[in-house]
Amino acid sequence: MTHLAGAAVIAPVWARFLSTFPDVQLEIHADAAPRDIVAKGFDAGIGPKDWAAADMIAVRVVGPMRVAVVGAPAYFARRRPPRTPDDLAGHSCIQYRRAADGVMFEWTFERDGKSRQVSVDGRVIVNDTDLAVRAAVDGLGIAYAAETVADPFLRSGQLVRVLEDWTPSFEGFFLYYPGHRQVPVALRALIDMLLTTRGPTLAKADSSLARTRI
Repeated sequence: MTHLAGAAVIAPVWARFLSTFPDVQLEIHADAAPRDIVAKGFDAGIGPKDWAAADMIAVRVVGPMRVAVVGAPAYFARRRPPRTPDDLAGHSCIQYRRAADGVMFEWTFERDGKSRQVSVDGRVIVNDTDLAVRAAVDGLGIAYAAETVADPFLRSGQLVRVLEDWTPSFEGFFLYYPGHRQVPVALRALIDMLLTTRGPTLAKADSSLARTRI
């Protein structure tokens, strides 16, 4: 799964899942690029829908997630906050290099039904959104990240938000697994728990299952 999927999808339920099924072992591998889950021996993957191969079953586990463009108050004390995406040309931005192809990520903006992509520049390049946000907290520049990652720092005042009326949402995450084999009972229990919003309403899992790999 992506690092963000780990934080947004699994972390909120793992304590309840493991306490409900004490004989199940949960193994998580976080990566910025998709993996062949069958070849690697994993039961499922979690990521954007395009990570799922054509023969996979994909289940939405997180709805659309908003983007936040953020910087530290100390940074904006030195530079005027951007009012439009074009203003980012005069700022130091925390760049993100995609692991799959090594291409630098372009920041997407939307307003009045129109979408555009902006290439940004800066002295710090990362391949992890948590690091991008940390760099912004430390005053190294402006970061572009999922709102759920930036939110704790926005609430604490360590970051402030800019370009909020320009920032889009992205599709969210899907859990996917091979469609040609029986779903392991532990995986089905995890899917049920992810889909419920009112506590566990799961079928009883087989306690002999030793491992669920995601």
